[in-house]
Amino acid sequence: MYDSDLDDVKQRLQDSIIIGGNHQGVPQNQLVYINYLQDNCKEALRNLEDAERRLRKIHGDGFERRSIVTHGNRAWLHYHMGQLSEAQSYLDKLEVMCGPLTQGPHVTAMVPEVWGEKGWSLLSSRSQCYEEAKECFAKTLEEDPDNTEWNMGYATALYRLELFSAIPENPEVSQSVRQLRRVLELDPGESVARVMLALRLQELQQKAEANELVDEALRTSPDSPFMLRYAAKFYRIQHDVDKAIGLLKKALEFTPHSSFLHHQMGICYREKLMALRKNQGSRDPGMEAELIGHCKHHFGTAFQLKPSFILAQLDFAGICLMNGESDRAVKIYNDLRRLEDVTPDNKQAIEIQLGLYELYHTKSESNAIHHFMEGLKIQRGTKYCKTCCIKLEKIARRQITRNPYNSRAWGILGFLHREAGENSEAVECYEKALQWDRGNEEYLRALRELRPST
Repeated sequence: MYDSDLDDVKQRLQDSIIIGGNHQGVPQNQLVYINYLQDNCKEALRNLEDAERRLRKIHGDGFERRSIVTHGNRAWLHYHMGQLSEAQSYLDKLEVMCGPLTQGPHVTAMVPEVWGEKGWSLLSSRSQCYEEAKECFAKTLEEDPDNTEWNMGYATALYRLELFSAIPENPEVSQSVRQLRRVLELDPGESVARVMLALRLQELQQKAEANELVDEALRTSPDSPFMLRYAAKFYRIQHDVDKAIGLLKKALEFTPHSSFLHHQMGICYREKLMALRKNQGSRDPGMEAELIGHCKHHFGTAFQLKPSFILAQLDFAGICLMNGESDRAVKIYNDLRRLEDVTPDNKQAIEIQLGLYELYHTKSESNAIHHFMEGLKIQRGTKYCKTCCIKLEKIARRQITRNPYNSRAWGILGFLHREAGENSEAVECYEKALQWDRGNEEYLRALRELRPST
């Protein structure tokens, strides 16, 4: 992780403290580790004191159970500071506190409060941690199924996981929809859950209920920054971009260093730019330049605040392309492709953007096919995977229309049918590919695997 990414995580946790809310875990506990990594142990100790004050205020009589993680963090921090007697004193406290809650000593990990805190910490980390976060919250709910905070954590993990996967077409099938409804049963005033549910229903074409949910959230919690960011996304998707920008500006007043909010602002201004360009009869060079400037500012700020924010860098490169700065965009694409330790989702996003660049800017269908196929190899069952498949099918069918004897195009269609489980259609396409490319080992191997043995 970049040092500046630690700064971004730290900023997001500090924003959470400023914003408040009872259903986002204890950010002070998570700040302890960040400050330790940045060699700021005194600040980490202050975080632990703040965490205890927050827990006493929120949980009252339940403070002892909720302070297990804080005491564990104190023992851990004092140990790493070389203060062994202080570390031992907190370990002794944990023995006393956890004994009645578990089957024996040294098993604090079985306490729901520990699983829950771990879940929130994982949600504050990288996207590949979301599955583990979901499992943590599931464990807490086994012990305490009606706890609103743990239900909200579980809903948040499911919601984020569905962002990267193919969304079920039926809202009754969506796990996040069911779980967000459960949160609202337990706490009808949970405005963040209300707008998250609205976003998911919006994707599932349940627009009437989605609009009602957002209206209610804005009416009852107009100054909730977490709610505002989701509501802004809702209106942007609904093409009410000016309203989205207004909500994002309001949220930025609370958390001006949020990379997420700056990225969302950039997306909104890009929507306005594309709408302006679409309306060819009213081209306004001055307005176009102003919108490009807004896009660059917000996308650039997003990845300056968080250098590993690859989607923001890809969006910045896209604006460069729209502004005729092809060389700058290509440099960004190439730099990103050389990065190591990139999540599968980001790798797919990079390959897609390279494919789109080759397809629409260099007009090279061959190179575009290469990048879309590379994207498919990274992982299956994601929204990016679906995009790769759609683009490959369009290219292949267009090539076959131009030349029915194009064996590579038939091979691509065979591959796509096979990926979709449509084996008979795949066999037909591979057979046509072999008519024009006899002996091709890739197609022969695919046919051997697809045809039942006789």
